[in-house]
Amino acid sequence: MTTPKPDAPQKPQTGQDELADSEQPFVEHLMELRDRLIKSIVAVAIVALVLALYPGPSRLYDLLAAPLVAHLPHGSTMIATSVISPFMVPIKILLMTAFLIALPAVLYQAWAFIAPGLYAHEKRLVLPLVISSTILFFTGVAFCYFLVFGRVFAFIQRFAPRSITAAPDIEAYLSFVLTMFLAFGLAFEVPVAVVVLARLGIVPLEKLPKFRSYFIVLAFVIAAIITPPDAVSMLSLAIPMCLLYEAGIWAARAFIRHTQTPNDTQEQPAQD
Repeated sequence: MTTPKPDAPQKPQTGQDELADSEQPFVEHLMELRDRLIKSIVAVAIVALVLALYPGPSRLYDLLAAPLVAHLPHGSTMIATSVISPFMVPIKILLMTAFLIALPAVLYQAWAFIAPGLYAHEKRLVLPLVISSTILFFTGVAFCYFLVFGRVFAFIQRFAPRSITAAPDIEAYLSFVLTMFLAFGLAFEVPVAVVVLARLGIVPLEKLPKFRSYFIVLAFVIAAIITPPDAVSMLSLAIPMCLLYEAGIWAARAFIRHTQTPNDTQEQPAQD
């Protein structure tokens, strides 16, 4: 009679097996990312469709050009130097407006994708920054449109010679508007930048007030480079940046106090 053979030991898992096990979660993450991107694109497309029906691309451009048209000489209008500009420029503005309106939905999809992989203290760190940066960017764009444009265009027209009839090109105006919107939107992110630098320890919190004078000089240099070469637009960008730096110092103190990580609190030594 033959004795039964003992069970053979199982082979250790090879590198290929481990790669096969980790491949499935990676593919699932890619599929989730695809779904989030599709939902974001659908949100932008729905808003664009609604805006195309009302108020329409042409009306959106009229709203965008209103601050300039209001300060043009009587009888002057904007011109289009390209054949397709009257069609393409309003479409670009339609898509830009749709993306800005749908931005909360896009940011929500991004947050839903990364949130499951974050710890609780990391969620307390990221979510307030995402919300505040979005609000500040929109505030900067609104500040530029409602307060800055009117003063800048009025200042420019006062210096225009009487022998010149102003007739700005619509593509040049769109480029100018987008540059100014981006400049003011990013400039209003100063408090978020200050909070991030202080929270990551790149700039110690107690040194932020000491850097105030350096930041004021930097703000005026940035404003002089980005904005048109006039005093009104430069001051309109530099002064809010300086005020927002002060707000960033206050926000950094409050934010750091309420977003302490477990490693930030040192354990007390045990008593004998």
